[in-house]
Amino acid sequence: MPVIVNCAAYRNGERTEDISIEQISDVLAQEGTFVWLGLHEPDAALLLKIQSEFGLHELAVEDARSAHQRPKLEEYGESLFVVLRTAQWWEDSVHLGETHIFVGTRFLVTVRHGPSSSYAKVRERCETTPGRLAKGPGYALYALMDFVVDNYAPIVEQFGQRLERLEAEIFTDTFSREAIEKLYELKHQLLQLRSAAAPLLDVCDGLMRFHSEIVPKDARVYFRDVHDHVKRTVESLDGMREMVTAAMQVHLSLASVGQNDVVKRLAGWGAILAIPTMVFSLYGMNFRHMPELAWSFGYPVVLAGVAVSCLWLYRRLQRVGWL
Repeated sequence: MPVIVNCAAYRNGERTEDISIEQISDVLAQEGTFVWLGLHEPDAALLLKIQSEFGLHELAVEDARSAHQRPKLEEYGESLFVVLRTAQWWEDSVHLGETHIFVGTRFLVTVRHGPSSSYAKVRERCETTPGRLAKGPGYALYALMDFVVDNYAPIVEQFGQRLERLEAEIFTDTFSREAIEKLYELKHQLLQLRSAAAPLLDVCDGLMRFHSEIVPKDARVYFRDVHDHVKRTVESLDGMREMVTAAMQVHLSLASVGQNDVVKRLAGWGAILAIPTMVFSLYGMNFRHMPELAWSFGYPVVLAGVAVSCLWLYRRLQRVGWL
């Protein structure tokens, strides 16, 4: 993928021309025009050039270079710096990337790092609605945020399907260490996606309430829509996280119940075996003067007594559910 994905100038919502990096400052000098630049994992030299062309703050450029930022909204003079966490479902797990956005009254610059879908569709959708794109970079920022947040939905659905499969697995007769490991991994991934989505609530609040020079009043309703989508995503993730925690507890409880059943069975059989053990140990002491030894029916009577006692105790334990 090229480092400079797209660089174009827009006037009144219409794309006028594709421009080079060197032409950016000249285009920005034209009244009623804004520049939309898309970058993919640029090096330090290119970022310094971008900083010079757009007049970006050095701290924001440093954050965009390091690419290990939390989702946030920061103001640097007349421009804003927005960090989004992108998410993609790949090889049965979620992978997170970052998109750093510099937005001003006359420009919008996106810097992508890590796993992320192409923003070409976002640009195409905006270009098909020039009336909305004429609102300026604020509307383009909304379109990007909406695209990122909408990509969370299929991942949340994948999490829900995996949780249903794991819930079916845990209600088995045997304890599964693998099931616990899968539940723990799912909970970890839920927390990862939530940490990417939840801070966007504050970002949307800030864009709806402040920065009117970049986000016009009639464009704030769009960020309210993004806020609703993020809130729904966070609530779904929180609900599934609670279900995963409950599933882990249920699985461990079922394992404890199974162990208790085994212990009760062992104790029941131990009680049954205690009867012949006691009787036979008594006769194994080899005392000379034991009256039963001289009785011709002593042996069969003792055996019958032991058998009847064991059978009675067995039936008794069966009634109380120990065997």
